[in-house]
Amino acid sequence: MSIRIALSAAAMTVVMTQAASAAIITFSNNTLWSGFVASQGNTVATENFDSYNGFYANGLTGNAGGIQWTATAPGNLYAGSGFMSTNSAEALLTFNLSPSVQGVGGNFFATDASFNVIPAIIAVQLADGSSYVGYAATLADFVGFYSTGAAISSISMSVAGTLPAGSNFSTVDNLYFAVAVPAPGAAALLGLAALVSRRRR
Repeated sequence: MSIRIALSAAAMTVVMTQAASAAIITFSNNTLWSGFVASQGNTVATENFDSYNGFYANGLTGNAGGIQWTATAPGNLYAGSGFMSTNSAEALLTFNLSPSVQGVGGNFFATDASFNVIPAIIAVQLADGSSYVGYAATLADFVGFYSTGAAISSISMSVAGTLPAGSNFSTVDNLYFAVAVPAPGAAALLGLAALVSRRRR
């Protein structure tokens, strides 16, 4: 009996250690984030927002690499110049993801009403409260996250701009998703299943 208790305790310790080591890793460099995502066995799917232009009501959806995103913001959304932005200044821009992903990132910055990039302090946050706060001044400014535990279900952005209130819009370009690559055995089984289903017809 004492052996069973000892084994159960050892198993609990392993589970607790794995849970304790789960973390959100934050990146401010796209190359590093992409390299890390690849090292974890994922590929990167990109939404560049080039096919969106003008005003959109909340609940706008799109798809990149099998990941569906749904964008919302108080006051709705506005797209232009290949960017997705809020229609109201100083509003929170949120993307809900389905299915959830292990990694997400993008080019986050502030724009004025004409989509000119303006220097600003940005805050990018995940649903679990993990966040990044920093200064963004160019189209290339990047923020990315990777979870070694629970998958990421949403990402939000807000700005504290340098222009007077009412002039700073949360804006994102090139939203990136870490997409799992099926293991070779799983891919072979999927191919075999497709072959069998074709032969039955």
